[in-house]
Amino acid sequence: MTATESQAEVRPAETPDDAPARVIPAALPLQPEDPPRVGEFWLRGRLGANAAGYLYTASDETGRDAVVAMMTEGSADDAAARERFVNAVDDLPTEAVLAHNDSDDDDLALWAAIGPIRSDDGTSAASDERLIAERRGEEVLSAVLMDRVPQLGLLRGPDFRHYWENRRRPGLFRIWPLPWPAVLRPASRLALVLALLMMAVIMALAVFLAWLLFRHAQPLEPEPVIPTPTGTVTVTITPTTPPPGTGSGSPTTGTTPSLTPSPLPTSGIPTDVPSSPGSPGSPGDKF
Repeated sequence: MTATESQAEVRPAETPDDAPARVIPAALPLQPEDPPRVGEFWLRGRLGANAAGYLYTASDETGRDAVVAMMTEGSADDAAARERFVNAVDDLPTEAVLAHNDSDDDDLALWAAIGPIRSDDGTSAASDERLIAERRGEEVLSAVLMDRVPQLGLLRGPDFRHYWENRRRPGLFRIWPLPWPAVLRPASRLALVLALLMMAVIMALAVFLAWLLFRHAQPLEPEPVIPTPTGTVTVTITPTTPPPGTGSGSPTTGTTPSLTPSPLPTSGIPTDVPSSPGSPGSPGDKF
């Protein structure tokens, strides 16, 4: 098993009444591929990993701490490995399993939150509860790997190895509701608020500069003609000379000059009608 064993340093008791306190090393930070949350538990760091899954330290919204065991993508795709994970979780004491997802979710990796773990108050009892939860999580992952199954018979042939051992990324998970922005720390929230304010200031500055550039812009010459819904355009014609018969140099206000079309001249227009039969212009001569 390649899982990192929980290390503990035992402090020597100075007096008989002083109980030994175990110092638990801090967990490793989460990697980008690690889920930020499974179920109602927020993951805080890695405690161990092997080909079967990962151990995380986690806590829920109420501050309840737990150790989360989660399968890798390789083991989660194996039906036999999933069954071994479920059986190992069922073998744990009922009070030790705080939460787990449904084993019928074939597209998701199985996980289980193991506890209970009291808040770290510096006493040996809190350290022991965390160590017990870690041991139980390791047993669940070892059941998936089958590395603690006693050897029957003689060792012959090549070593046994699962076909999915190279696929060690965390298994698929689903987050709902989304973790953002509840998981953000106060410093991250302040940076987010400052970024939004900066974006608002930049947008307001851009609008102000556009107003300064175009506030003295002249209207288009000539103004665009907007057609009516029927597709026609109305154009108003203002005469520069008074119509005949008004006797004034300017058109009368409130009157519209009438434009009468002049008759077309009738002389000089060929009619192509022959004056007598047999003339050159007769159409009947062409056939």
